[in-house]
Amino acid sequence: MGKYLFSIGIVLVLVTGILWLFKSQVINLLKRFYGDFNKEELKKFCLLAVIFGFTIGVYWLLRPLKDGVFCKMGGSSNIPVAKFVSLAFVIPLVLIYSKLVDKFPRHRIFYALCTIYGLIAFIFGYLFFDPIMGLANVQKCIIAGKAETRHVLFVGRFIGWAWYVFIESFGSIMVALFWSFAADTTSPESAKKGYSLIAMGAQAGGIIGPLIIAKYAESYGPAPMAIISGVGIFIIAIMIWYFMRVIPKDQLVGYHATETVEQKKHEKPDTGFWAGLKLMLSQPYLLAIFLVISIYEIIVTIFDFHMKTMADALTESAGGLSAYLGEYGVWVNSISLLCIVFGINNIGRKLGLSVALIFTPFLVAFGVFGIWISPTLQIAWWVMVLSKAINYALNQPSKEQLYIPTTKDTKYKAKAWTEMFGSRSSKAGGSLINLIKKFVTPELFVSISSILSFGLIGGWVILALYLARTHKKAVTENKVVC
Repeated sequence: MGKYLFSIGIVLVLVTGILWLFKSQVINLLKRFYGDFNKEELKKFCLLAVIFGFTIGVYWLLRPLKDGVFCKMGGSSNIPVAKFVSLAFVIPLVLIYSKLVDKFPRHRIFYALCTIYGLIAFIFGYLFFDPIMGLANVQKCIIAGKAETRHVLFVGRFIGWAWYVFIESFGSIMVALFWSFAADTTSPESAKKGYSLIAMGAQAGGIIGPLIIAKYAESYGPAPMAIISGVGIFIIAIMIWYFMRVIPKDQLVGYHATETVEQKKHEKPDTGFWAGLKLMLSQPYLLAIFLVISIYEIIVTIFDFHMKTMADALTESAGGLSAYLGEYGVWVNSISLLCIVFGINNIGRKLGLSVALIFTPFLVAFGVFGIWISPTLQIAWWVMVLSKAINYALNQPSKEQLYIPTTKDTKYKAKAWTEMFGSRSSKAGGSLINLIKKFVTPELFVSISSILSFGLIGGWVILALYLARTHKKAVTENKVVC
């Protein structure tokens, strides 16, 4: 592992050196593909890309381990239940997060959360090594005439469930916090150019993280990987500190717009725990964003469950399944990175935000049709790879632009509920559909879930067109939506 990590470091240093030597050519290339950056603007987005790349790299290092550990300790059939447990934990986390953004500057929230998550990752690494509570405590048992390896002590199973919830919450909170921070310091025109660079950094990190898992999870097990992720989380805090020191204040100014009379009446922020939820439910624009996120997550949760249950049946250990899912992560982020490098952002920049927002639902519709016709592991794997890749490369950066013409309360409090609670609740909704699989034949389940997915995609397209139109009107009139 040390040699491999050292090799990655050498490659990164060499690439950085080459980019520096040919920086004028690189800048011209970036301008050609993404738009005209000034010097400080480019510096800002490059640093944000590195920070988000590290965040996503850590997340994608953890993500294969999440399912690899849980499937072997809790059973892949319990993934739908784990989604509901995750949802129950996310609600109090969002409440605490909403209170924090009232009391502290955004960068300090980064420091606090990174410290907490980093320490918890170290604790899990220690627990996985433990011979009683950890992954070593297994026995062979006969289930339905088949010998299976399962963890036998309740405390062992508890660690698997806690690990699952920990990683789900990290993905929800840290990603949402980063995008809120970016939206709060970026103008709409700047976002059209810079958000694709941020997404590029994310996909680069999303390749390195699962690549480590794919290469070494089976040989070394999840415990060292958990410790490495803890170190990575602490590095994120250091990079945020550096960003705040070197980026000029004029580059940390976001969208300025004229508020309506109704919005001025509510100028004093609501500091209650439920402020973000109230705002989300009272504004059609935010509710539409919530539904767009939810529909995507519901459909992908169905695909994801289909793929992982089949993959679990083909692997014996947590490390083996984690390695398989690590390879999946490498493919997702590699394809996403290629899409960004070849200028997929030009869809939104040249054809408009509406085209960018409806591209993903049409692609997902093709995926649903493919699984309906041929519900195999190979088809499900490729559908998940392409759906995730396009979401990261195009749909997510486009969706994040929707928050720019909004107030700070919307960017942080309402966004927290929309992104965190919306993502977790929709995954729970998708898991509710997945529970049907226990009561019907596999063929009937695929048909039922496909028909439901097509209906949801139709609503997704309508909502995406409404959001793009509302965003364009607000920016044109120099006003905030909500």
